[in-house]
Amino acid sequence: MIFQESKIFKNEEVLSPEHLPDLLPHREIQIKELANNLLPASKGRKPQNTFISGPPGIGKTAVVKFVFHEFEDFSERVKTIYINCWTFKTAHAILSEIAGDIGFLTQRRGWAKDEIVKRLIEGLSKINKSLIVCLDEVDQLKEEEVLYDLLRINQYVKNPVGLVFISNDPWIFVKVEPRIKSSLNIEEIVFKAYSLQEMGDILQKRIENAFCTNVESAALLLIANHAVRKGGDVRIGLECLLKAGRKAEEEISDKVRIEHVKKILPKEKAKSRILKERISATERTILKILEESKQLHSGELYKKYCSEVKSPLSERTFRDYVNHLAKIGLIRIKKRKIHGSVRIITKTDF
Repeated sequence: MIFQESKIFKNEEVLSPEHLPDLLPHREIQIKELANNLLPASKGRKPQNTFISGPPGIGKTAVVKFVFHEFEDFSERVKTIYINCWTFKTAHAILSEIAGDIGFLTQRRGWAKDEIVKRLIEGLSKINKSLIVCLDEVDQLKEEEVLYDLLRINQYVKNPVGLVFISNDPWIFVKVEPRIKSSLNIEEIVFKAYSLQEMGDILQKRIENAFCTNVESAALLLIANHAVRKGGDVRIGLECLLKAGRKAEEEISDKVRIEHVKKILPKEKAKSRILKERISATERTILKILEESKQLHSGELYKKYCSEVKSPLSERTFRDYVNHLAKIGLIRIKKRKIHGSVRIITKTDF
């Protein structure tokens, strides 16, 4: 079988969620804010610990990695380390990962946490650099004590340690132990979902680098609109572009057309449509909020509901409506233990 060079794709990797572009359109303000918070580290001074929050897929991780990359390239006095707490959830795992990243390996088993901290302090003294650590998906941490461990390192090293946290959950630090919370001294940067115009701009930049052919403007608009309706998640737009491109390639088309996009977009099932027609106005408002916000804590959902209507129901009555939507399968409620039991509510994708 002879494999021919693609007439559609130039570089599929550009459509990967892990790809870090040279430019991040419509995140210039957040990049500047984060860079300013961390800049003192390049001068041997303590940086501003920063918490980045907002819905999934709107550039939080990309902005941190972009700023980290800039510091690594242009400042010899700063070492940056990115850690995803889905993978490293315990204090032992996180501290060991940091120590290994600066070149001082530790044993994952058999070492007490204080031994690892001591090794980490020795390593930081030798490399003679400020350290900035990002803990992404920080809500997945099993042991919040690691935050205190990282903060107390500053007492023993000449060059400071700064922390950046990322989470979809804006309330993650509300119930953190008071002694840790006061020591963190966090400044928050809130990311909002992209607008339709912004989403189109972002996807167009990826198209220019990923495709060697045209993508119809109507096809791009349809994909951007779909991604915005799904919470403004760029990853959804990238996935649609990739699938539509492959569909065009399969059909030996000279470009990605709107019919290719229509073929790969998920169809809303009849069950979902029928159920939505039978629910109350209050329940439709709840679904509308969840479509825009992706997922919310029960308290945050109620706050957004109160801002949407003139005469809001009591919180207790509102909870009954939420429970009914969960019962008929239009939303999903998960109880997660984040310093106490919290109900996280998401809209069901049929």
